[in-house]
Amino acid sequence: MTRIPRMAATAFSMTLAAAALTATGGLGLGPQPALAGAHMKKDIVDTAVAAGSFKTLVAAVQASGLVETLKGEGPFTVFAPTDDAFAKLPAGTLDELLKPENKDKLTAILTYHVVPGKVMSSDLKNGMKARTVQGQEVTITLSEPPMVDGARIVKPDIETSNGVIHVIDAVILPAE
Repeated sequence: MTRIPRMAATAFSMTLAAAALTATGGLGLGPQPALAGAHMKKDIVDTAVAAGSFKTLVAAVQASGLVETLKGEGPFTVFAPTDDAFAKLPAGTLDELLKPENKDKLTAILTYHVVPGKVMSSDLKNGMKARTVQGQEVTITLSEPPMVDGARIVKPDIETSNGVIHVIDAVILPAE
């Protein structure tokens, strides 16, 4: 990298140089807090929070204790139900699931929405089965629109720093 004389450097070029040092590990100090995030994608949880249409999902992830996992290295593929998808559940279902005594059941449902690895929509095949973190398999149907276990994939391929989110219009449930 060419050194720019201090007097001639503009704020813009200094920012670019700092970003380049940060992105490449710079002086071996790792990402600098002031620049971290300026050029990096958010993780799955922060992406869901920022979207604003996953408040129920985020609350459920918090109640189940899965926040740190989904903020972890991954990669993960998350089939993320919107707030409207959760609203389609029978009355009282969500309130019941969010109770501390039902944490295991909530965790099983949420981890059924997560597949290990980063699976983009271009990787999906009709009839494909994908093992979830919960342990059971979801089935992909590439009809129009594409579906996972009967839920429509309404917005695929939201890339995050630790995986990908595919937005779905229904909560999918594992077999009992």
